[in-house]
Amino acid sequence: MGSKDDRPITAEKGRGIRSFFWSPDSQTIFYLQDQGGNENNHLFGVDLAKGSASDLTPFQDVKVHLQADDPAHPRSLLLALNRRDPKVFDIYRLALPDNRLSLLAENPGNVIEWEEDHQYAIRARLSMLPGARQEVSARVAVEAPWKALASWGPDESGSLAGFSPDDRSLWILSTVGANAERLLEIDPASGKQTVLAEDAHYDVAAILTHPRTYRLEAVAFEREKLEWQFFDDRIREAFDYLQRQHPGEVMISSRDFADKTWAVAYSSDVDPTSFYLFWPGEKKLEFLFSSRPELASYRLAPMEPITFPARDGLLLHGYLTLPLGATGKVPFVLLVHGGPWARDSWGFSPLVQLLANRGYGVLQVNFRGSTGYGKEFVNAGDREWGGKMQADLIDAKHWAVAHGYADPARFAIMGMSYGGYATLAALSFVPGEFTCGVEAMGPSNLITMSRSIPPYWEPMRALFEKRLGSPEKDEAFLQERSPLFSADRIRVPLLIAQGANDVRVKRVESDQIVEAMRKHGLPVEYLLFPDEGHGFVRPEDRLQFFRATERFLAKHLGGRSEEGAGAKEAVR
Repeated sequence: MGSKDDRPITAEKGRGIRSFFWSPDSQTIFYLQDQGGNENNHLFGVDLAKGSASDLTPFQDVKVHLQADDPAHPRSLLLALNRRDPKVFDIYRLALPDNRLSLLAENPGNVIEWEEDHQYAIRARLSMLPGARQEVSARVAVEAPWKALASWGPDESGSLAGFSPDDRSLWILSTVGANAERLLEIDPASGKQTVLAEDAHYDVAAILTHPRTYRLEAVAFEREKLEWQFFDDRIREAFDYLQRQHPGEVMISSRDFADKTWAVAYSSDVDPTSFYLFWPGEKKLEFLFSSRPELASYRLAPMEPITFPARDGLLLHGYLTLPLGATGKVPFVLLVHGGPWARDSWGFSPLVQLLANRGYGVLQVNFRGSTGYGKEFVNAGDREWGGKMQADLIDAKHWAVAHGYADPARFAIMGMSYGGYATLAALSFVPGEFTCGVEAMGPSNLITMSRSIPPYWEPMRALFEKRLGSPEKDEAFLQERSPLFSADRIRVPLLIAQGANDVRVKRVESDQIVEAMRKHGLPVEYLLFPDEGHGFVRPEDRLQFFRATERFLAKHLGGRSEEGAGAKEAVR
């Protein structure tokens, strides 16, 4: 263990810090921060010796992504910046410690992913072509021409995954020739493709490589829970040992360059995250800290994986959480994930635990269109916003009622982003199904939402419209699937929350449906946060939203709430 000389090194009092990392030389801590939720993250560095923080990308209306921070290159980082063109990202090298930026790769206008080799040379890219086709290309050196290695149409998916240890071959994820994304190695010289890891039903979820040699050690698939496939006996033995010491899922947070010391994180549905130091050679494990020690004295509600068929026979996966001590039918919340091209996972969820603590069962379902289950499952959600994707949610509710878990007269629907849309769609398209709804940042009009996407989503527009529909070609269809135009059918109470600075789902999406409901005298509460974007980050705003939510649900479903806590809501 180190010295007990910990001290605060930042003074961010507004939105807090959500993403930070060490410099490769361990002399600086970097963090990403936007302004009021506008998603234009800047990179800040805190020099630990001097104790001062500085904005390393101080460019107006520019967004930065971390591209690479390999300890083999202790004096530099690779960054992606849309400084030259807000629609696309170029790759820069940030030299340490003088923080000079130099351009390494300029985007021709259609590159959506870049990949560096282990020498920090930009040698692979994934481009979006007309018709939502995608193409992987690589080059043998930065001076050499690009050569196409693989491509796929809009019904396939894939991404770049790195270079082989010797930098001669490229690793990619791809569904071409399979249902689920598998890890492939491509030899640029011959074009030969070799399958490194695959599962018939589940996409590759994570890849583990050696920190110094870059050798492939393990690949994870997220089935009901995260499961690893090992390619290195030493790593398998280490994971087996770690799993015997703690019941949670094992993740390696970091490893030193010599690979003698690991930082290990355990997490589960009833354990937020506990961190340990691990010495694999000695099989020695030492507790560091718990991310939420105040929860250690509480019993939390377990989350159980479930499966059931949709009305058309498609097998759906999800998770069920019941309040502790539940007997018989209890009030329920159908909690819909965002994306929608994402998925719910087994593990600790603060929101799920809050709802369970207040006496509600929580149902989460990975409806068609969710990711992780292969391309057929994702493609089954194409043009099904408000259609079959919505029917899957109704089927999930009926499953919980039929199995005796839920009281059908006390069943709410709740979600954020796409989950907010699904909440609006449920209340307006099938007004008799739910008792009430809570939604945040949900698009109410798919036409206005599609026409106002952030500029850096433009290269993906063709694929976005393939999945959703085109506001130009399919205006009548999108209007039919937009809750705004059926707002007069909503008959149950609704709580809506919105960040005023949201760049993904603009404020107008909430304003217009609130206006439509109030015009018809329908019951709606509206919380508008002036200093938030797509997601509530400020602790006081999060508390305000969730306090309003628990009071709203207690009023309409009969669960518990902490009455009188917190500041007055910004209800409009």
